[in-house]
Amino acid sequence: MAGPLLLLTPTRYADMPPALDPPDPDTLDPTTDPALDPTAELAAEQAHLERARTELARMREHTLSLQADGGDAIAGEALAQTLWLRAKALQDDPGTTLFFGRVDRADDPSQGGHAGERLYIGRRHVSDADGEPVVIDWRAGVSTPFYRASGSDPMGLVLRRRFGVDSGRITALEDEWLASGTVSDEPSALLAKEIERPRIGPMRDIVATIQPEQDEIVRADVSTTLCVQGAPGTGKTAVGLHRAAWLLYAFRDRLARSGVLVVGPNRAFLEHVGAVLPSLGEVSVRHTTVEELAGGGGRVRATDPTEVARLKGEARMAQVLREALWAQVRPVTEALVVPRGSRRWRVPAYEVAEMVAELRTRGVGYAAARAMLHQRLAHAVMVAMERAGDAPDDRVQDSLARSATVKAYVKTLWPQVRPAAVLAQLLSTGEHLADDQQAMRWADPPRTAAGARWSAADLVLLDELADLLDRTPSLGHVVLDEAQDLSPMQLRAVGRRASTGSLTVLGDLAQGTTPWSTASWAESLHHLGKELDAATTHLEELVRGFRVPSSVIEFAARLLPSIAPDLRPPESVRSHPGRLDVLRAEGSGDGGDAVGGAVEAVDGAVKAVGELVVAYQGSVGLIVPDAWVGRVGTALSSAGVEHEVLDGTHAGERLQRVHLVPATVAKGLEFDQVVVLEPTTIAEAEPDERTGLRRLYVVLTRAVSGLTVVHTRELPAPLRD
Repeated sequence: MAGPLLLLTPTRYADMPPALDPPDPDTLDPTTDPALDPTAELAAEQAHLERARTELARMREHTLSLQADGGDAIAGEALAQTLWLRAKALQDDPGTTLFFGRVDRADDPSQGGHAGERLYIGRRHVSDADGEPVVIDWRAGVSTPFYRASGSDPMGLVLRRRFGVDSGRITALEDEWLASGTVSDEPSALLAKEIERPRIGPMRDIVATIQPEQDEIVRADVSTTLCVQGAPGTGKTAVGLHRAAWLLYAFRDRLARSGVLVVGPNRAFLEHVGAVLPSLGEVSVRHTTVEELAGGGGRVRATDPTEVARLKGEARMAQVLREALWAQVRPVTEALVVPRGSRRWRVPAYEVAEMVAELRTRGVGYAAARAMLHQRLAHAVMVAMERAGDAPDDRVQDSLARSATVKAYVKTLWPQVRPAAVLAQLLSTGEHLADDQQAMRWADPPRTAAGARWSAADLVLLDELADLLDRTPSLGHVVLDEAQDLSPMQLRAVGRRASTGSLTVLGDLAQGTTPWSTASWAESLHHLGKELDAATTHLEELVRGFRVPSSVIEFAARLLPSIAPDLRPPESVRSHPGRLDVLRAEGSGDGGDAVGGAVEAVDGAVKAVGELVVAYQGSVGLIVPDAWVGRVGTALSSAGVEHEVLDGTHAGERLQRVHLVPATVAKGLEFDQVVVLEPTTIAEAEPDERTGLRRLYVVLTRAVSGLTVVHTRELPAPLRD
């Protein structure tokens, strides 16, 4: 950080004088100049905040006053929707401030129109009635120096000011005099306070704390696909969401047409992060899971054994499905004969076979090629008519293509099919499957495809077949989080939604907790339809952790040599080491039934949660083995601890301070204080040791301030002292 730093923190506002103009930064010595009065400075900045709020309210009232007159009903409805979204984006949040920083630019003619300006950086643009900016959107190009300027490269700034906020009011100022020529390594106290601020409810935006390496990712061009390998606490999820917000700002017209999509691992995760984009004024971005993307919802009625799910997720299934679909096209054995008037026109079987062979190699979808066959056959009849001396025009070809004779012939040769029917046939007969894939076959096939009980892996196969039939429309940009856990077929399902667009791929190889977790990001990007060595596809690595304190991340990092030896260990940049308590509960140890577990461990965890609720503000996450959720929930209720259960299908309203979290749902979530119950049992619930330790690594890195581990069983070997 460039210094020197000046931190101003008043204790009350009641005695503040009227707002004063801040002193001239070009003439001020921040360490000695008496003109820099803390109370006056804060009063002036609070006055500017009130002005910004007044102008924002005026902008919203103006939007609401506009009439949605689009000229017709459809255009009017579209305009009304646009105005509604605009008004929603202009809502003020009284719990925070409209700006979080200020930059004063040097009085340098080379800076053009920005020379000598004072700019307030906030979550959205606010202007006065004359159109003059009161707050600059953090996504604007002129805001970039706020995030990237340093003492060695001030980027035209004299001063960078950060604001401390409490309940929507400015409570502190922190100044960096970037033109002073001195550089200090002293961390920002306000940044640390904002990162460590207790949280209840969904994830917050990080616009006030974006770091230079994060900002470079956020502002990458819309044509660039970025893969971000991020250790726990590095803010990769927030970076991905903020990149979506920046792209919608910088390429609004383009992405408003093509769309932006956020894909996450489960509904609990999506609801945890779902408030970030609306808080930044972006309310139209859809959030979904891979299962929902593939038409899930209530369609999942079966669960595959792990090995079967792995087989269904392999990349070679794409070719199997292609073969199964195109096998529906039957060999040409008869000529086409079309009666027209007193004549009968004939297209020989060998000629039709040539048409079919050519259409199959064109690279178009099954349904599109089928539609082309109607036209090819009609054209062949027209050629025969012309040879006989007739003079048909294009209307005749269209009429022939729609004729009952041609339709019936094509239906017999090239039938219409549905994805469900093709997959049901494949899984019933095993045809097109290799010997080692026969385990996918249904032991008791349904009589019809309508009676099939589809698994989550089946839905992805159905989505692949639907794309083979009719191409899936491409979006402008897709943000994919926790990508390391997706199978090749799941990655293909996401990738085709960005076949002509770009992606932000987020994940951590060390947190891969599925049997099909990716071995490398190059492999994942290939299945997404992007190649890592391409000019527009890049891999970025984030290792500086801002969320997880050092004591916690160092404890969890003991697992890395066993689960991801090639990854760089994360580096916590938090000045406060946080709190780590590992508590051995005296009791039955390895005894107890598989579902209930050790009574003493549950009682110890519930006691720890109760003490944390009393001692600390913010949220508390109690992460337990999945099979223990019911018992632990009962114990919490018996102890009078109000809580919510995050079961992976929904995240509730996140209003309670205490959340009971199954271990398999913890990924992507964060809490101020975390209690982990029986780590060894959590690890052993996975199909193999590496996956189990990776699951544990995820669980142990959910804490923002403190971690308590409660156990009766021996900890996994890497975690023992």
